[in-house]
Amino acid sequence: MKPQQPESRMEDRDVPDTGAEKKGKLSLVLALATLVSAFGSSFQYGYNVAAINSPSQFMQSFYNATYFERYDSYIDDSYLTLLWSISVSMYPLGGFFGSLMVAPLVNKLGRKGTLLFNNIFSIVPAILMGASEAAKSFEMVIVARVIIGVCAGLSSNVVPMYLGEMSPKNLRGAIGVVPQLFITIGILVAQILGLRSILGNAEGWPIMLALTGIPAVIELLVLPFFPESPRYTLIQKGDTDKARRDLQKLRNREDVDEEIEEMHVEDQSEKAEGRLSVLTLFSFRSLRWQLISVFIMNMGQQLSGVNAIYYYADSIYLSAGVEESNVQYVTIATGSINVIMTLIAVFIIEASGRKLLLLIGFGICCGACTVLTITLQFKETATWIPYLSAACLIIYVIGHAIGPSPIPYVVTTEMFRQSSRPAAFMVAGSVHWLSNFTVGLIFPFLEKGLGPFSFIVFAAICLATLLYILMIVPETKNKTFLEVSQLFATRNKTRIIVEMESTSAKVTSDGPDGNNVLPMTTL
Repeated sequence: MKPQQPESRMEDRDVPDTGAEKKGKLSLVLALATLVSAFGSSFQYGYNVAAINSPSQFMQSFYNATYFERYDSYIDDSYLTLLWSISVSMYPLGGFFGSLMVAPLVNKLGRKGTLLFNNIFSIVPAILMGASEAAKSFEMVIVARVIIGVCAGLSSNVVPMYLGEMSPKNLRGAIGVVPQLFITIGILVAQILGLRSILGNAEGWPIMLALTGIPAVIELLVLPFFPESPRYTLIQKGDTDKARRDLQKLRNREDVDEEIEEMHVEDQSEKAEGRLSVLTLFSFRSLRWQLISVFIMNMGQQLSGVNAIYYYADSIYLSAGVEESNVQYVTIATGSINVIMTLIAVFIIEASGRKLLLLIGFGICCGACTVLTITLQFKETATWIPYLSAACLIIYVIGHAIGPSPIPYVVTTEMFRQSSRPAAFMVAGSVHWLSNFTVGLIFPFLEKGLGPFSFIVFAAICLATLLYILMIVPETKNKTFLEVSQLFATRNKTRIIVEMESTSAKVTSDGPDGNNVLPMTTL
């Protein structure tokens, strides 16, 4: 039989007509659930990225002293470097393992349940790291870094999923950026606590590392009082009554029929696909370009040079005339700019849209990396060039904060429907953390071989990501998950059409064979 032509246009009867659309408002319950989950989970991701940077020399001294007590000799410099590299790199490796756990956990325990369970992977390593000096065991730090990485891998995927599914579509972008905002706040808090005069010293570093358990304890005590994702409750658990009650709490109104009906339509449209695993996810033609987009955006986010920028930060500030004793304060100022720009993104994303912020962000990063290559190469030729290098660094941080850092999480939530979203986040998280791990592994060699010219590589990656987003990724602002699937239908050469009748509907949605049709009962 000749295959039907793809059809991406939504007809008038595709979606139930429920009268005037009600714009969602930020209720107190939704606001508090957002703050509790972002502080309890996302904050820890950022905090543990930066927590071991400031006290690194004191921690390495502890490694050396512990080794000497055991073997009556100090660690060879190359072995010490290896031990420290392992301590640092175990965090993204743990993040990768955490990402692999996303789909089975969120399907079994729910979104809120997974966040509560994830606190185990924060409290245990907090105790290990806090007790490591007293126990005279640097191995406890290394093991703890793997476990806290698992926590970060889960939280970086589950929090955006949880908040994205609970948010009204007109606020989904703004609320979806909040986890990234708390990641940047976590980094900033770690930078402040890492000052030599606070905890970034020989006595304070175990306390500093152990503090990561406090947000976990708070989340463990408070989050149970907030609702589970209504979409999970209705679509995956089949409990419409509980989903309605939870949605009424989140919207602070009784009339939530429109959203409940939209969930039912999405549920019925997905019954042709069933619950998707990662392996079956790749076999569905209707999800092909969404998956490719997730790959490109997450790789672009991590391979865009953000780690290299921070690697060069101290030397750039020193060459610009900042005294060595003050570099840590300038680094905190940079972290503050990161927080402020991410906060601005929260307020402008619904007006500007996701795509524009991604394009502007990657464009700024591309330009900053290009100019930075030139200024680092010719920094000795004029006294003003080091200042231009410092300006490029700050401009890069601004660009990354408004687009590449927060938006991929938002768009990943919106590109996939309920049955495919957990597996999609598992893929996105794996790509994110593997790219992070790869950059940490190869950048020292890249920097040694190319020096400042390594930023040309990052500029090229930013440009390639920008062009892909410009040509392929659609704007998802203020659209339902089913409508976003429709946007990709033409490019995927499939069609997802919901034809509403008086008492029933027909959903055409492709499975692995490209054509599945089933009856559907409407509300």
